[in-house]
Amino acid sequence: MPLSPTKLIKVCGMREAENIRAVEQLAAPDWMGFIFYPKSPRYVSERPAYLPQCRRIGVFVHPTLSDVLQRAEEFGLWGIQLYDTPPAVCDEIRQRGLRVIVALSVTADIVSLAAPYTAVADYFLFDTPTVGYGGSGQRFDHSLLSHYAGPVPFLLSGGLGIDAIETLRAFSHPKCVGIDVNSRFETSPAYKDATLLQQFVAALRDDEPPTSAAIR
Repeated sequence: MPLSPTKLIKVCGMREAENIRAVEQLAAPDWMGFIFYPKSPRYVSERPAYLPQCRRIGVFVHPTLSDVLQRAEEFGLWGIQLYDTPPAVCDEIRQRGLRVIVALSVTADIVSLAAPYTAVADYFLFDTPTVGYGGSGQRFDHSLLSHYAGPVPFLLSGGLGIDAIETLRAFSHPKCVGIDVNSRFETSPAYKDATLLQQFVAALRDDEPPTSAAIR
């Protein structure tokens, strides 16, 4: 079965105004992510001339509360995706009315890694272990998530591209509410192939295979 139409799609690592508009118009993601981690090649240093109408997610690595609140106001953020951030800070952010998405690298210890955040996260984002923070372009072993039975819903991330259609159709978990895509749709850091994303979303939503030309 295809990914349920109720599953949301998040496109992360956006930055350029014209590309944001093109992805919004062609792929119509539910969420769009903006990375505020200075060491990332997708770092957003200033507000683009155009921002999408969908829910905007700010991505941070161990931020201060003031930095999060400043960006939230400037970008009209709905949610905050956090890497390497203590639960207490996550709770502070959540108490300010922002949704909190805690990003975790999936290993055999995923249950114990997730446990401290159960009371302070609205969502988890389960990603591939990497030396950095996301954007590896590599998939992890999705069967590891069979051990996760917590109450917090999650997004599946990590190396999901046009070639992952059948994998996503086969994946099933009662707490999976959506997927997150990024580097596998890039022509350069922070610049997405909007047409390829459109094909990807259509294939998931309509259960139609992508064209052979789209698989690369």
